[in-house]
Amino acid sequence: MPTDTKRVRGPEVSQSPSLFSCDPAAVLPSKGPRADGRRRDQVDVRPVFVRCGLVSQAKGSAYLEAGNTKLMCCVYGPRETDRKDETDMKCGRLTTDMRFAPFSCPERGSWIQGSQDKDFSLMLHESLQPAICLHKYPRSQIEVNVMVLENSGSVLAHAVTCASLALADAGIEMYDLVLGCSMRQDGTSYVVDPSYMEENGCSSVSCENQGGLTVAFLPSLNQISGLQSDGDMTEETLTAGVRTCIEGCYKLYPVIQRALTKAVRKAAPSQSES
Repeated sequence: MPTDTKRVRGPEVSQSPSLFSCDPAAVLPSKGPRADGRRRDQVDVRPVFVRCGLVSQAKGSAYLEAGNTKLMCCVYGPRETDRKDETDMKCGRLTTDMRFAPFSCPERGSWIQGSQDKDFSLMLHESLQPAICLHKYPRSQIEVNVMVLENSGSVLAHAVTCASLALADAGIEMYDLVLGCSMRQDGTSYVVDPSYMEENGCSSVSCENQGGLTVAFLPSLNQISGLQSDGDMTEETLTAGVRTCIEGCYKLYPVIQRALTKAVRKAAPSQSES
């Protein structure tokens, strides 16, 4: 029997696509340790690995890994801006772009920037702009590009930290570093630095006091540069959540300082060269 050359046939050994489909989100336990062993109702963040100066083509770059969440940030500029209005004559312009790689989430996405990417880009811009001395760069623009390689929760908070580290690596004058931390409130319990399952799951039967909170914090100045919340939380819960996120940022601060110091020492010329 002649073969059909116009039909795209599958491999000889194949399996049903239903075997690879994601299982429905199970109800998460509201008590006891979390899935990764961390404790509930305490400021227990995931171990963080950071590295600066990995992309040679960029003015500054940083890579951050927290658990299975992996991000890369590149900073370009300051360069001459195309638009020359009155605002650009007095101070510079900051542009941010945050995108998810198609393979970063359990459900494969697209390279085209979606609504979630645009919202995260705007939140990233609002969190970084108060910390940058834009008046030092008139008629210029600074571009910050963040690529999420793997999304395992708390991606916006870690993107703020990674972008701030890349700006410092690029030599951009800043008032202070910007650190991000997030938490998830689920009834009377909360988790800090939630994973992807904890962000999209629910362990409480009732829908009261449910929501998420992300804080961008300047540790040396003790100021909040950005705050994003969703869900339905009471005023007392929101206030306590902000304090919890600030404490989480202070826990990350020494790690970011050591990574930046290591990058500066590596880039500085040795005594024999000088």
